[in-house]
Amino acid sequence: MIKAVIFDLDNTLLDFKKMKQHAILAAVDGMIEAGLQLDQKKAYDQIMELYETSGWENQEIFNDFLNKSTGEVDHKYLAAGIVSYRRARDAALTLYPGVKKTLITLAKMSIKLAIVSDAPRREAWLRICYLNLHHFFDLVLTFDDVGERKPSPKGFKMVLEKFNCSEEEVLMVGDWPERDMEGAHQLGIRTIFARYGDTFGTVESGANWDVEDIFEIVGIIKSLNET
Repeated sequence: MIKAVIFDLDNTLLDFKKMKQHAILAAVDGMIEAGLQLDQKKAYDQIMELYETSGWENQEIFNDFLNKSTGEVDHKYLAAGIVSYRRARDAALTLYPGVKKTLITLAKMSIKLAIVSDAPRREAWLRICYLNLHHFFDLVLTFDDVGERKPSPKGFKMVLEKFNCSEEEVLMVGDWPERDMEGAHQLGIRTIFARYGDTFGTVESGANWDVEDIFEIVGIIKSLNET
C-alpha cells in the first residue's frame, strides 16, 4: 500500500532548465542594453559554464561573470543584469503539464506528499510559493534542512520517519538517476523517473518506472494499491 510520494523539485515539478535559460539570456541582454560590450552568445555560454562549475544556486553569479569578463564589477551592469534576470525568471517559472492535477488527485487519495530538494531553503520555498504549490505538501526538505545532498539517503530517511512509513509504502519521483534514484534505492524505496524533465539524455534510468507524463504516477499508485 502506497501511503506517500516524495518528489524532487527542479526538473520534476517545475521546468528549472527552461527558466534558467530564459533568465540568463535576459540578464545578458540587460547588461548589453545598459552599455556593456558583450557578445550575447559568448556571454551566455560563459555564465552557463560558471553555473556548471560553481552550482546552479550561486547567488553571486553575475559578480563572478563581470570579474571574469571585464576584471571588475561595475554596479550599473550588475544591477541591470540582476533586474533583467529576475523579471525573466519569474515569467519563465512554470510547472510541467499535469502537475497540479496530479497533486490534487493524490491528495484526494489521502497520499501524503513531500519534497526533497538539494536547493537552498530560501530559493526552494520561493519557487514553491510562486507556483502556489505550498498548500499541497505535508513536508518540504531542502539542503539546509538535510545538510547532505542526494544521493545521500538522509532526506528520504527523514521523510519516512516524519510520515511514519516504511520504505515499501513510499515512492520517489525525480529526474536525476545518479541522485534521486540512487539515494532512494539505498533505503529500498521504489522510484519513478521523470523522463519529461530529463536534461541529461538518460538512456537507462535505473528506476522502477519511467514516465513521460507526471499524471502516470496516479495510475501506478492505483495499480499498486489494488494488488
